[in-house]
Amino acid sequence: MTATAAHPTQQSGRKPLGELVVRMLTTTDHKLIGKMYLITSFAWFLVGGVMALLIRAELFAPGSQVVNDELYNQLFTMHGTIMLLLFATPLFFGFANVIMPLQIGSPDVAFPRLNMFSYWLFLFGGLIAASGFLTPQGAADFGWFAYTPLSDAVRSPGVGGDLWIMGLWMAGLGSILGAVNFITTIICMRAPGLTMFRLPIFVWNVLITSLLVLVAFPILAGALLSLEADRLLGAHVFDTAHGGAILWQHLFWFFGHPEVYVVMLPAIGITIDIVATFARKKLFGYKLMLYTTVATGVLSFFVWAHHQFISGIDPRMANVFMVTTLLISVPIAELMFVIIATLYGGSIRLATPMLWALAFIAEFLIGGVTGIFLGASGADIYFHDTYFVLAHFHYTFFPIAIIGTFAGLTYWFPKMFGKMMSDKLGKIHFWGTIIPFNFIFIPLFVLGMGGQHRRIYNFQHFPDLAGADFQRLRIIATVALLVMLAFQLVFFYNFIRSLLRGEKAPKNPWNANTLEWTTESPPPHGNWPPDQMPKVYRGPYEYGRPDRESDFWPQDEPA
Repeated sequence: MTATAAHPTQQSGRKPLGELVVRMLTTTDHKLIGKMYLITSFAWFLVGGVMALLIRAELFAPGSQVVNDELYNQLFTMHGTIMLLLFATPLFFGFANVIMPLQIGSPDVAFPRLNMFSYWLFLFGGLIAASGFLTPQGAADFGWFAYTPLSDAVRSPGVGGDLWIMGLWMAGLGSILGAVNFITTIICMRAPGLTMFRLPIFVWNVLITSLLVLVAFPILAGALLSLEADRLLGAHVFDTAHGGAILWQHLFWFFGHPEVYVVMLPAIGITIDIVATFARKKLFGYKLMLYTTVATGVLSFFVWAHHQFISGIDPRMANVFMVTTLLISVPIAELMFVIIATLYGGSIRLATPMLWALAFIAEFLIGGVTGIFLGASGADIYFHDTYFVLAHFHYTFFPIAIIGTFAGLTYWFPKMFGKMMSDKLGKIHFWGTIIPFNFIFIPLFVLGMGGQHRRIYNFQHFPDLAGADFQRLRIIATVALLVMLAFQLVFFYNFIRSLLRGEKAPKNPWNANTLEWTTESPPPHGNWPPDQMPKVYRGPYEYGRPDRESDFWPQDEPA
């Protein structure tokens, strides 16, 4: 009998496109869902980056350059919405889905179908929120914080505002369900021997972040539904006649400030795993790191009103929130000191993931130090709504969202896709991102100290802001943004090239200790063969042991 020739796709090991699409639409595999989160988030990153470029192009010179005033308002509203809620926040769910079950030795998450449902809520919620651009009156244009009464039906009558509200509500529901899934998985599905104090810091931070989501996101969901009731049903929840404008600020920022730590804590977990691996040192102060992370999460719910220092808040209450805002700097500083102490005396290897981790520390410290000025009510009264706030905000979110993401992707790419990325191209992308970033936002600090306010579409009518010195800074920021966006093409080329023609990755290319490096790259269905599920004997950061021939001791290797 003549043997039947194998199909070309079977010979190459690649699945037909149709089969791949069906698998993505129906999958409950946590690894594929996590990759879908990451890919979708990066798609939003590109959309938000183009919006930022249009905004900066409009500010390149006085007058109307690229867009009119209405579209400008829509662009900065949707840029903020996309970068915070459709890019930065879902990155947490992407990395947590792919890596967290592997780091706890679990074959999957606790609720695989709920996991799939959470992703589709996020995807369609984001599409609904951004679909306002397709309506006659355009997208939402009241700022990503949607202050009332600017966001009511009188001042923002377009359907774009309604789509923004309900789209974010749907995406937020997906986040809440995803957080429930992660908490259950970490509590109930750890490998034998993996006690809570043997968890990697990334897993701990996923757990704490999920708890923050469960507290903060329902507040936003309730506020959004109340705002929509005002717009469509005349509910008057946020009517200015009885303090509704201030009520919205309290509800929004009670969500908005913990949101910073929803993005920050996973990025810190990624950074710690990378630093310990490439410094070849045991983490300095494992329990200190845990306690300060918990303190950061708790304090994040007691600082929201520093956003309202100029909203008519009682000065006595302003003093309370000024103290809590400055107080939260203490555990965050301790987190940074633990990372720096781990680096001290280490055998440091400056691979691409390590460069991103070190850049995270340096850039985030700039954001933290400049935030102290805004936490002091006297200084905030001057700096509020100036470019100083804009620069501080980006020095906070760029490290925790973008730098942390590139650190995690370059570190776990071998495990996620079974291929090695080019270290040379990775370093070109790193320097092509970090250097222009500083040239974008350091000039904005200067503009803010000079008194330039945010959200001014055309500053030619403000003589104090239209001078040659200020204009030179705007040009530098715009050109630097263009350069930084261009260098992202290097990353995408490296990513695609590595997927198609990259060197096959071994199980543990970095000689790391945590459990994800004990299975194949990429992991099979179920993560480990049923008869080879891991058992844990020690903590996650056993590097540089003098009693061992190798400088690392995997968690599943017996004594």
